[in-house]
Amino acid sequence: MSFKSPFPDVEIPNLSVYDFLFGQVDAADGDRPALIDGASGAVTTYRALIAQINGVAGALAARGLAVGEVAALHSPNVPAFASVFHGILRAGGVATTINALYTAEDIAKQLTDSKAKFLFTVSPLLPQAEAAAAQVGIPAAHVIVLDGADGHPSLQDLLAEGAPAPEVSFDPGTQLAVLPYSSGTTGRPKGVMLTHRNLVANVCQIDRPIGIGADDKLLAVLPFFHIYGMTVLLNAALRKRAALVTMPKFDLVEFLTIVAEQRCTYVFIAPPVAVALAKHPLIDQYDLSSVHSIFSGAAPLDQELGKAVANRLGCRVRQGYGMSEMSPVSHAIPFDRDDIALDSVGPTIANMECKLVDPGTGAEIEQPAEGVSAAGELWCKGPNIMAGYLGNEEATAETLDADGYLHTGDIATVDSEGVVTIVDRMKELIKYKGYQVPPAELEALLLTHPQIADAAVIGVLDEDGEEVPKAFVVRQPGADLDEDAVIAFVAEKVSPHKKVRKVEFIDLVPKSAAGKILRKDLRAAEAAK
Repeated sequence: MSFKSPFPDVEIPNLSVYDFLFGQVDAADGDRPALIDGASGAVTTYRALIAQINGVAGALAARGLAVGEVAALHSPNVPAFASVFHGILRAGGVATTINALYTAEDIAKQLTDSKAKFLFTVSPLLPQAEAAAAQVGIPAAHVIVLDGADGHPSLQDLLAEGAPAPEVSFDPGTQLAVLPYSSGTTGRPKGVMLTHRNLVANVCQIDRPIGIGADDKLLAVLPFFHIYGMTVLLNAALRKRAALVTMPKFDLVEFLTIVAEQRCTYVFIAPPVAVALAKHPLIDQYDLSSVHSIFSGAAPLDQELGKAVANRLGCRVRQGYGMSEMSPVSHAIPFDRDDIALDSVGPTIANMECKLVDPGTGAEIEQPAEGVSAAGELWCKGPNIMAGYLGNEEATAETLDADGYLHTGDIATVDSEGVVTIVDRMKELIKYKGYQVPPAELEALLLTHPQIADAAVIGVLDEDGEEVPKAFVVRQPGADLDEDAVIAFVAEKVSPHKKVRKVEFIDLVPKSAAGKILRKDLRAAEAAK
């Protein structure tokens, strides 16, 4: 009773990531811009990028990095990130990318768990990187500061050595390429083992639905250290010889300035950026007419919010779904399918097979001949599915079954055309008097209120010990909105069991670097009251 992608299977070359992306770059492509620094406008061509990748690979090999050993990369989005990331892979190493917002303690945990031999960072992040490296025993000579710092080699130092890239040989199907750590929104972060084949497969699988072209200029504001930015930007865009315009962090004015000045055409975002694009008065002061498409991922995008962005900017808006364990994309609304509802995540991508399973009974849910199925946990299978969690056989067995299906932990439905809609995280459903209430549905509804800038919903206990939905709301500047008004707004639009019963106004909704709402932080704060 599984359902497959409506797209024909695509060929997946048996190549390393480096050979797949850069093995055949003709002379004309060599002069194309690969990366553009959003702040300065400095351009790195494909020819220069490949030379830097090989230079980093040579320097790492000369310093003793062996095939299969791990090097950590701790940096915001700067052009040099691409050179180092792909340099590690070119040397046969495994890149573990570290969240640029991490504390020294967080960094040390990832360095320890991944057994990293090297750490690349940038000078603004050096204090916490240096402290973490010292804690785990990585010598100063193996802490490379991209833009230079006393006591550490710089990227320029590595490139100046002129060491040739090593000759390496490995099986792309089993050799690890990257070791991102799952976001930890529901527990301790785990190292996700992704092979070269996993990454190559996902780039091939998303080529048709996402539709990046060689003439596109993509705004690279999604963190490269996150699997979403890593695959669609560092890999898919470079494969198509498009140009990446880098932004180290999201700032609305800088975002709008760069899009307008660089004439960016394709923008990949998470929903918090969509909220700003739909509602912020600054948007109208910038010429964003170059943008033909916006693609949202990492967290659910509400249909009305997506339509508001599309109407305001005069562009296509699409969304997709995935997770680190799937390299990450498994579903996407194709760029040429205006008929697919924007609150869905589109059909399953090529070479994948999925099923829905009732979390209560374990029974498989059939795809209907017409209409929409009942909701169940989404299971996915394909060449982009991870090899497992590093050093954690128990967690791997809980997530990957013997038939190769990844149990996503997300509740979804599928319609007769194969279009999938994510209802919510299985573990985050609120149980009100036995009824399941998806927080994401209420959050999407709250964002349609003109006086609400952002919102999050969790389950809390009421005076009778019953779990009820509580909304945490960020008001728009100057908004005149109280708890009763929020409760009444929701009550008019949902079934009685889905009503918001409590409201708290806050200044900021806690989110991960990828834009996911950190409901566990809200639950922890609630428990501490």
